[in-house]
Amino acid sequence: MTTMTTIINTSPQTCDIFCAVVDNYGDIGVSWRLARQLVNEHGIHVRLWVDDLHSFAKLCDEADEVLDEQSCCGVEVRRWHKEFSEVAPAELVIEAFACKLPETYIQAMAAQEHKPAWINLEYLSAEDWVEGAHKLPSPHPRLPLVKYFFFPGFTEKTGGLLLERDILVRRDAFQADLAAQRLFWHNLGVLERAEGELRVSLFSYENESVLNLLQAWTRGEPVLCCLPEGRVLPQVANFFGQDVAKAGDVWQRGNLRVYVLPFVEQERYDELLWACDINFVRGEDSCVRAQWAGKPFVWHIYPQHDGVHLKKLRALSGLYGKSLSDQAHRANEEIWLAWNGEGDIASAWQAYTLERVELGLHARAWADKLADNNLALNLLDFFSQVGRMRAFEI
Repeated sequence: MTTMTTIINTSPQTCDIFCAVVDNYGDIGVSWRLARQLVNEHGIHVRLWVDDLHSFAKLCDEADEVLDEQSCCGVEVRRWHKEFSEVAPAELVIEAFACKLPETYIQAMAAQEHKPAWINLEYLSAEDWVEGAHKLPSPHPRLPLVKYFFFPGFTEKTGGLLLERDILVRRDAFQADLAAQRLFWHNLGVLERAEGELRVSLFSYENESVLNLLQAWTRGEPVLCCLPEGRVLPQVANFFGQDVAKAGDVWQRGNLRVYVLPFVEQERYDELLWACDINFVRGEDSCVRAQWAGKPFVWHIYPQHDGVHLKKLRALSGLYGKSLSDQAHRANEEIWLAWNGEGDIASAWQAYTLERVELGLHARAWADKLADNNLALNLLDFFSQVGRMRAFEI
């Protein structure tokens, strides 16, 4: 038996990220953020392989959904065809959310003298079992390859969350700059704040609770709802008696005014979250961005069969609420559950707004706490760990 003496790079020079778009924008949203961060902050050459460039183009103004190969924000973006052409694998290979790599690409990885670090970037979860599954190896049944499971998460024993180097500094500067906020709202065509108005963003899947929530908003304190174009838009339009809805529409009933916003690129969506008082978000990417905003948020988790998603919802609620008072924790969890079909959203909203001060302070402290666990940095550190493990292969 002999020990390899080849020096393994501690940081990758190249990375391939594969993304099969499943839910319009969630999977590609995370993959795109990660790709840009690896390029812009770490100087890595990234190829982002995407099977749905139409969805990708919604997130990136530079993208042309017709092109098979292009450069966007420094990232090499490739269309992922079913008939995959032969390419040399990167040093770091990331399959996002258990998408299945092309067989020809897997064979090419196996043929490399120095095998790539192969990582399955999993879905986000706050469940306890994630800590035990994080970084687990999965040897290929036939080829000399090992895939590792990498779990984003909210504790030190997980992979952490995507966080750009300067995002919290930019957030703080924006939230302290009233002129910047006024310009932001002006560019979206939204009126300046009225006295006593609550400003809410609403990004959601189709939701059976939305009509009752809108009705509650018509009767309470003044609410201005910013509604990006998306899957819940037809339901909101129907509430106002509208058959057709488009960006730029403004509807009002009682104390509720709704502005329909265009689907904006990721940077402007961050600013929307920073500028609102409460954010209703969906899926994984916008849920994480809402937490970096340091504002109270209500999560619409992607629904799964047999109520499995509610376990994930309660798991994050439990972690998030640990340092809240019992009353604020209960109000936060009840509105999350009601928004996901488990309770009365109108009464949950009323209780939730009574805890806004504590929830606002907590949201800020929570973001600061999470900021110490950076997903991109953890991925690169794990790459070096895998390299050290390969150096001792026999």
